[in-house]
Order: sequence, then structure tokens, then C-alpha cells
Amino acid sequence: MSESVSPPAPAGTGPSGRPRRSDATRTAILTAARERFAAEGYERATIRAIAKDARIDPSMVMRYYGSKEGLFAAACVFDLRLPNLDGTPSQDVGRTLVNHFLDMWEENEVLTALLRVGVTNTAAAERMQEIFKEQLLPVVRQASPDAGAPARAALVASQILGMALTRYVLRFPVTVALSREEIVDWLAPTVQRYLTADKP
Repeated sequence: MSESVSPPAPAGTGPSGRPRRSDATRTAILTAARERFAAEGYERATIRAIAKDARIDPSMVMRYYGSKEGLFAAACVFDLRLPNLDGTPSQDVGRTLVNHFLDMWEENEVLTALLRVGVTNTAAAERMQEIFKEQLLPVVRQASPDAGAPARAALVASQILGMALTRYVLRFPVTVALSREEIVDWLAPTVQRYLTADKP
């Protein structure tokens, strides 16, 4: 008499077909973390408060994510909301992107916090890299459909992130003192060149 064999449980579930407890715990932690980081920013949000929101012991947060920095990197699902450049005159794409990124940095504390943490934390740095690769590169390809789009995107990111680091994180006094119009006037021509100039 042959033994019956139960089909394997779907990925992410236990033998009963129910979601694994560890997966549910991770989901609860990430949901609570995103809400706390969005509402309070990186510095003010605490592991203890996030654990309380998720109804678990703080040690469980550390078990799954190792540190506050690791949790923050895992929790950051960030939409840069980049504009579609199809209808933008080619000579205006640099100015359009610089204006857009200034809006993003000034309106969303989570993006600034991700940059701050990414300077010293590998997981956060990798998350920032993913965000820019997955979201900025397709937009750069709209403006620069040649094979050099990845290099162009990296150079654009170097300008955008460098400005954000000195203005919003390190807060260099001269950079902070620049008006929005001055930043756009200085930065847009460089970003424009990276996007549309012939490759050297």
C-alpha cells in the first residue's frame, strides 16, 4: 500500500499552508517602521516605539534586522516620482530634473534620512543605489537613448546627491544659503550636459 504524499506548501507558508510566523512578523515590523519613519523621521523614530506598534518585543526587531540602520534600509520603499520627459524640450531636461529633485529633498524627510544613513551603512547605501538605478536610469534613457545611459545616469546622480548631501545632511553654510533659483542656475547646465552632450 503506497503512502500518500502531501503537495509541498507554497513558498512563504508552513506545512499547513498558512503564512509562516516569521513572515508575518517581518511584515508587521516593516509596516510599523514605515509609518514611524514617515511620521517622525529617522532620528526620532525608535526601535522600542516601532516594536510597540508591531506588538512584538524590541529584541525581535534586532533579531530580524540587526540594527536601526538595517531596519530603515529594509523599510525604505521610495518612489522618486520622476517626471516623464517625453514632452519636455530637450534643452530643458536638466532644469526639469533639478527642480524635481529639489522638491523631493525639501518635501520628504525619509529620502534625506536614507541619504544620511547611507553614508555609513552598507544596506542603506545599497537601497539608495537600487532606487536610483531602477527609477532614474529609465528617465535618463528617455533623454539619452544611446548606450552611455548608465554612465550618464551615474553622473546625474553624482550631482543631485552631492548637492543634497552638502545642503540637507552636512549642511555646508554656503550651500544652505543658496536660493533655490541659484541652485537650479548652477546645477541645471551640468545635469543637462551629462544628459545630452556628445560622449567624450
